[in-house]
Amino acid sequence: RPGLGCRELVSRNLSKILPGLCHDLTDWVESTRVKASQLLYTLLLHAEDHITQHMELLLRTLYQACSDEESEVVKNSVKAAELIGTFVSPKVSLKLITPAFEQTPKASCVMVLAAVIRGSPKEILQPHVAQLGNTLSQAGVCQWSEEVFYMEQLLSCVQALIEVCQEDCREISLQLMKVLVTIMAIPSQDLKEKVEKTMSSLAEVQQLESFHCLYKQHIIQLLEWVSVSCEGWTCYSPEVLQFEVIATHSGPVIGEALDDFILVLKTGLQPNRDPQMRLKLFTVLSQLLQKASETINSQGLFPSYLETVIKDILAPNLQWHAGRTAAAIRATAVLCLWALIHCEMLSPKEILKVKDELMPQVIASLDEDSKITRLMACRIVDVFLKVCGRQFDADKFKNTYTEVLKRLDDASCDVRLAAAHTLANWFKCLKDSDVKSSMEGHVEFLYQELLVHLDDPDENLQKAVLEVLKEGSILYPDLLVREIEGAVQKHQTPIYCNQLLHHIQSAKASA
Repeated sequence: RPGLGCRELVSRNLSKILPGLCHDLTDWVESTRVKASQLLYTLLLHAEDHITQHMELLLRTLYQACSDEESEVVKNSVKAAELIGTFVSPKVSLKLITPAFEQTPKASCVMVLAAVIRGSPKEILQPHVAQLGNTLSQAGVCQWSEEVFYMEQLLSCVQALIEVCQEDCREISLQLMKVLVTIMAIPSQDLKEKVEKTMSSLAEVQQLESFHCLYKQHIIQLLEWVSVSCEGWTCYSPEVLQFEVIATHSGPVIGEALDDFILVLKTGLQPNRDPQMRLKLFTVLSQLLQKASETINSQGLFPSYLETVIKDILAPNLQWHAGRTAAAIRATAVLCLWALIHCEMLSPKEILKVKDELMPQVIASLDEDSKITRLMACRIVDVFLKVCGRQFDADKFKNTYTEVLKRLDDASCDVRLAAAHTLANWFKCLKDSDVKSSMEGHVEFLYQELLVHLDDPDENLQKAVLEVLKEGSILYPDLLVREIEGAVQKHQTPIYCNQLLHHIQSAKASA
């Protein structure tokens, strides 16, 4: 602490020096601004609580100095702001700083507030913790700008509060989580890592094991917070990104709040809503379904919401609409449906319930431009055939094989192989079906088309088609033999035809 004489001298003359010094802090000469910022810190250190009467001028100057291009000016100004926290009562300083946030919360304002918090003693700041938490969590403050620099200063405020107030942050834990979620919604990997560390610090001062415990405390309030305006969301709504952070970053905790989570999806994924926004929400759902046991099904409760997910969310979005965004939405919806089947949450019993609603739309997806959509659609049709194909009527059998057969000419090898596998299951289902006798003409046509693909340049597809024909030969072996003989006369590759004939003869002998 400076000597008494020096402190007394500065306090007597501060009102004479400060206006000119503040003017020099905004001078156009860089060296002048640097010297002025150094002198300001020294003056405030000597003046101590006498600076209270000059707060308006000081804050106005510091807001401008903290946005200076010269880093040394900013550094000294931040140190000066910390002294305000040390010597001036928060009742006075916060009363003057808060209006600046309500008008235009610039990054420099947030920087000054963070410095004031860092410089304040814990016991003096404690009565004002709730006010600070509420101020920072206001939409007009935490959502005012998406600039990384602004968000960094907002994060510094939260870090300063946790560092100074420690366990007192428990009473504003929800407000701080709202701020941290908003910051994490900004697409910056560096910021995300800093936010995770800050969340861990917030959990630590509350004696919690990890930041997942923070989500566990506040997951319902956080989802309610972002979903208040979900009926008016667009792709530009910050709440969409906040919802994504809460859903994907909370890990297994999201599985405990499925009522609110599914309600937001159901509201936001209606076909009449903004397509880009729906695409973002579908992407979130797709990410969660890929690790369902670690996220939305962590508590084993998700299956009870399957009917809502399929009938109110997936089915309406699988319907065809023009445009690239609509195609992307259908692709993501198909991926979500495949994820449900692949992780075995959509059981055979559930598939039987939804087959009539989903099957026509999945078959229509076989013609999509996206390779991954066509591939997933083939696999889904394959599963549907295994589960309920024997119950199909003649029209469903016809529609299914007609569309799947087209995929044997697909540009993608993976799709062609998936289509071949699906056709093999089609034959298996028809063999045990009551409509087998009425499908002879269609089976004959299918034999003809499949034999053509035995000449495909891709050897893997040739082998796959051979297996399909072996499976199909059980239905009408004599008919297939006649088609094979006709194919050989047309100079098709005889090697696989001979193997197929041998297989049919062996099957007859065994019978």
